[in-house]
Amino acid sequence: MRRIATLALFAVTAACGGEPGPTIYVALDEQFSRPLLDRYSAELKIDLTQRHDTEAAKTVGLVSALLEEQSNPRATVFWCNELAQAVRLAQNGVLAPYDSPAAADLPERWRAADRRWHAFAARARILIVNTERLPDPASWPKGYKDLVDPKWKGRCAVAKPLTGTTLTHFTALRLALGEAAFGTLLDGMFANDVQFLQSNGATMRAVRDGQLDWAFTDTDDYHVAKRKGHKVACVFPDQEEGGLGTMLIPNAVGLVAGGPDQDGGKRLIDRIVSKETEALLAAAEGAQIPLRAGVQGPQDPAIKAVGSFREMAWDPAQTATELARCNQEFSKRWGK
Repeated sequence: MRRIATLALFAVTAACGGEPGPTIYVALDEQFSRPLLDRYSAELKIDLTQRHDTEAAKTVGLVSALLEEQSNPRATVFWCNELAQAVRLAQNGVLAPYDSPAAADLPERWRAADRRWHAFAARARILIVNTERLPDPASWPKGYKDLVDPKWKGRCAVAKPLTGTTLTHFTALRLALGEAAFGTLLDGMFANDVQFLQSNGATMRAVRDGQLDWAFTDTDDYHVAKRKGHKVACVFPDQEEGGLGTMLIPNAVGLVAGGPDQDGGKRLIDRIVSKETEALLAAAEGAQIPLRAGVQGPQDPAIKAVGSFREMAWDPAQTATELARCNQEFSKRWGK
């Protein structure tokens, strides 16, 4: 169905005459990305076509489309909501080098050496806690090991690690812990009746609505619930001395090799990766965390700035290499 819709869209463009403008595939939630893209396309005077992913197929659906379309690319720009999938596309030659001048002030670790991607505006993988069910902060969970603590049997959740940030998180966690320890963790989660839900949004809603005590999710999901007045709190996990740390997962943007209107795509990338975009995403309901020093972060003090918390060390390139294998193995265990 998506393929038919995309072909129809290009047929309409061709019928109107002239060269098509850039097309952007967007994995960040449409409610956060579309207002910015509408604004930027108007300011740049480009005829921009947007294709947004669904919550259920988050990121993986668009990544699969880009890989399938590589010999005949329909997209010009890919705005990925989590870095490892963008790195995977770069490794497969889907993304082309483009050294955006707007990204010059980003920390070097958040730019590809060959400039096939630039990272910006991150979310953290946090614990969302229902403060009516758990009113005492001293009783709140502190990290990933709580998933296997019998104290929390049947009382916590995580999304199935098949798409989006949870797939990236579990892949990086597997690399950090090693095969044996990670396998033990998974076995313990199943034995502890951890609820494996369809998405990060679903885990947030289960906690928000009082069905569960706490869950892993992303800072944007927590902040949406908090802004709407729900009794929830945010815990940055694994902050103890020597702890694993909290995983930070940035957005990333890249130029699709051979896609239509490369010049328009480059100008759009300059706007997406800019300091202004980081500030706007931080101020929006999604409360993204700027990667640049000096950019105003989210107003919610529970969402911490880069450098103010213990960060989980993970290698985007190594994680990207393992994503497809982990997805296949996780699909066997969790199904669709």
